Amino acid sequence: RLGAQTILVSGPTQEPDPAGIEIIRVESARDMLAAVTTALPADIAVCAAAVADWRISDVSAAKIKKTGGVPPKLELSENPDILATLGKAGNLRPGLLIGFAAETESDPEKMVKIATAKRTAKGCDWILANDVSPHTGTFGGLENAVHLIDGKKVEAWEKASKEDIARQLAARIAAHFAVAA
Repeated sequence: RLGAQTILVSGPTQEPDPAGIEIIRVESARDMLAAVTTALPADIAVCAAAVADWRISDVSAAKIKKTGGVPPKLELSENPDILATLGKAGNLRPGLLIGFAAETESDPEKMVKIATAKRTAKGCDWILANDVSPHTGTFGGLENAVHLIDGKKVEAWEKASKEDIARQLAARIAAHFAVAA
């Protein structure tokens, strides 16, 4: 709505497709990384997906049958870190790289501390931290409360609809580029 050419790289979702943007559907973290890096260079990247840290190493093509009551051993492999990859993308790195820190730490000070360290480690400019503990209703819910952390300050945003949070973020991004111009 603010006039940006937008590419949405999305995993499986029940959400309707937004109008007026390019949409790339993916199934896995590796697919998402490939789609995101193919879309570079970009002025802005907002990495909001809650991508799993781990995946099953060897996915079976068939049903895994019971064998004498002993559960099968599942070996896990680390998924690619999409945000950190973008943070280290050199001259292809987005001009403004924004990540989300979905945390299960309910103490806001501790959550901000964890997210601040994550922002630095992943090389992003801003990170939005939110508590996704089951009692918050954030996953699958309509509301969210976030802390926007940049290199200078922490902004605690009031709980609002996810749509309003998105509008606030879009306005903050527009203001950032207006100042930079």
